Amino acid sequence: MSSEIEETPDHTATPAGTDASGGGVTEESMKNDVYTAAAYGDLDKLKNLVEFEGASVHKPDDLGYRALQWAALNNRVAAAQYILERGADVNAVDLTGQTALHWSAVRGAIQVADLLLEEGARVNAADIYGYQTTHVAAQYGQTAFLYHIVSKWNADPDVPDNEGRTPLHWAAYKGFADSIRLLLFLDAYRGRQDKEGCTPLHWAAIRGNLEACTVLVQAGKKDDLIVTDNTGLTPAQLASDKSHRQVAFFLVGISYYLSTESTHGLSCFDHYLLPPFCHPWS
Repeated sequence: MSSEIEETPDHTATPAGTDASGGGVTEESMKNDVYTAAAYGDLDKLKNLVEFEGASVHKPDDLGYRALQWAALNNRVAAAQYILERGADVNAVDLTGQTALHWSAVRGAIQVADLLLEEGARVNAADIYGYQTTHVAAQYGQTAFLYHIVSKWNADPDVPDNEGRTPLHWAAYKGFADSIRLLLFLDAYRGRQDKEGCTPLHWAAIRGNLEACTVLVQAGKKDDLIVTDNTGLTPAQLASDKSHRQVAFFLVGISYYLSTESTHGLSCFDHYLLPPFCHPWS
């Protein structure tokens, strides 16, 4: 389970032409093209390339990515505005079906996202994997961006992708506890099972994300702990299978406690009421 954006190094690590190893600007970064200018927000260079050298803001680069996407990734509002003024399609896609709005979510570029949406970007645009902007924001733990695009632009915080995974599945898998809390506050369905039968708690357990598991358990019910995936495994069993012993111990302990001490859901429990062996922080 991995995000498509993550599988493309240029999406996640650095803007066009920078050194992904963290070594700073390379010779490649000095390329005199609209993509680099957009990525760095060099408006003067961008204007010169377009207005005096005949460069196009419509064509994708050699990897299929567009100047508007590079501007969006790095929250280059002025560059994005100029590119749009030159007639670029705000909903143009790359080879994976991602728009500039998708890219704005990677680094939580709220200002450029607002610009794109004001200019007609489709808030519910999905790429070839079914990822909408809310999925991407959850994949990268961009909680403030996620809240903004849901509250201001009515993005769907609980939409499934092509594999049946919602933003909550992704936040749980990546271990972004604050994003999980927000999505639960926005009424995302914590019990939704994807095509593999996995709930968000399953995915948090698979990755050994203890804090994510804790947040989901405290917001959930007893039945969440015994849901099985398509292979017949519960979250605790999956954690054990992946050698995440602390997570498995935590989930088994809470399940045992509830089965012997309570007939109520976990939502009525404060963490101080859990027995000591269930406390992940002890």
